[in-house]
Amino acid sequence: MDNQTRSEISRRRAIEAAFTILTRDGVGGLTFDSLARESGISKGGLLHQFRTKHGVLSALLDFQRQQFEQIGRDYMAKEGASKAEPNLAAQIAIYRESVNQPHSVARAILAAIIESPALLDDMKPTDAAKMKALQDEATDLDLSLLRYFAASGLAFHFLLGLSPVSNSARNRLFDRLLDEERWQGQTVPPKRSRQSAG
Repeated sequence: MDNQTRSEISRRRAIEAAFTILTRDGVGGLTFDSLARESGISKGGLLHQFRTKHGVLSALLDFQRQQFEQIGRDYMAKEGASKAEPNLAAQIAIYRESVNQPHSVARAILAAIIESPALLDDMKPTDAAKMKALQDEATDLDLSLLRYFAASGLAFHFLLGLSPVSNSARNRLFDRLLDEERWQGQTVPPKRSRQSAG
């Protein structure tokens, strides 16, 4: 096995260990000492890979971003042609899948916000591109954005342990968000004028 392959295996093992620590111990538990214990990689080896805790958090965000982009590509390849708004459907599917992962991006984002909010600046161009893709395909942009942000809110509430809904209810809601037919023709009826009672 060459050095580059060995380095990639170590990096992946360290990233998985970091997610485990964040899940179990929270942000405060993520140190190079705890990462060395959890991953079985020497502290020196970890410092060589990441240099700083900022580097570890950046690697976590990159890993999750790549993973979610792959989920989106897979969804587009399988379902995209059947959707009027394929980019929106793919984003909703990504949020749905994020809930099913044992080590979620929510923990990496929270850790990044606490430790180094500037890390999230790297996500802004990607988010802007997502919004542009949604806008380009939407027939009703407000409705598309409501569906998108409902999916993100549903996912993050669950991931943060704040969701009062059951898993089956959550799945039913994601099904509804993905069902384009149930969102067509959602026009608001005109308001009736209130007549006085006298």
